[in-house]
Amino acid sequence: MSDAPDKDSKTEDPSQKKLEDAHKKGDVAKSQEVTTLFMLVGTAIIFSSMAPWVAAEVSASLRLVLMNADQFDVDGSGFAGFVTGLGMSLIGVILAPLGVLYLCGLLANLVQHRPLLSTEPITPKLSKISPLAGAKRLFSIDALINFGKGLIKISVVGLVVFLVCWPERDRLETMMTADPVMILLDVQEMAVKIITAVLLVVTLIAAADYFYVRQKWWKRQMMTVQETRDEYKQMEGDPHVKGRIRQLRQEKARKRMMQAVPDSTVVITNPTHYAVALKYEKNMPAPICVAKGVDAVALRIRLVAKDADVPIIENPPLARALFASVDVDQMIPAGHYKAVAEIIGFVMRLKKSSSWRA
Repeated sequence: MSDAPDKDSKTEDPSQKKLEDAHKKGDVAKSQEVTTLFMLVGTAIIFSSMAPWVAAEVSASLRLVLMNADQFDVDGSGFAGFVTGLGMSLIGVILAPLGVLYLCGLLANLVQHRPLLSTEPITPKLSKISPLAGAKRLFSIDALINFGKGLIKISVVGLVVFLVCWPERDRLETMMTADPVMILLDVQEMAVKIITAVLLVVTLIAAADYFYVRQKWWKRQMMTVQETRDEYKQMEGDPHVKGRIRQLRQEKARKRMMQAVPDSTVVITNPTHYAVALKYEKNMPAPICVAKGVDAVALRIRLVAKDADVPIIENPPLARALFASVDVDQMIPAGHYKAVAEIIGFVMRLKKSSSWRA
């Protein structure tokens, strides 16, 4: 059985990472009909605004050649110079329309997707030159759909051109005997009419095709539940690894907490299940919890406090209350000031008494 996920199992919308990866590979929603539409717009611009200028420039260049034909040296190397000079005089006229078409082609891609630079589509692959893979692409459902779309587009555009040209059939017959300048003007006028009508039809075709291509691309990017989970693990990290990192952080915090116990003022215990180490100095507004724990951690706190000669006071209600209401490195709540002050006062008096006796 194939390991590729079934299309029916792709029920999840693609993640942003999946879309970004597809974009990097050059896999984007792109409709060729949108490109055709923009190229037709460029052609309409050329015919409507640039055709007179192009015709005038070409006419001037050719007129110059014909009027001075006897003066040009066309023997040997002179012929190459003649062709080069004529080409240079026409290159500006040619580049301007080509520039318009290039700009329209660029805009056609930018309106469909953001700028993209990827070598993935042109990277050599065996599947691209495989006769079997080529035959599958040639006789696939996609190829059949594209063939059908092409037939429909040609039929519709051909019908539109016929409907535009039919009322002008008498005018077309008289063009053969008309003045060349008038022929150019008539051709320009009819071309603009044809292109305008075709643009209206192609705009509808391009909109429908882009919607179809976009939906098809989106379905191709959809993910299975397992793919979503795998990607989440890849982005957020494996739960086991995250658990291990959390464990290491807790161990580091516990070690730092134990290092603060010898400097504490008093340790209040449950006596066996809870232990809270408090530190108080004269310049402090309130005592600070430097360590706390239950069971094994509480036992460790008591042992460290005992080795450091830190007083250990048993007060089960206060120990449980402090454990639940204060975090490490935080001041105790105001509600516990009185009870803690009594204990710290007792510890202070105890230390003074021990010092006097010593």
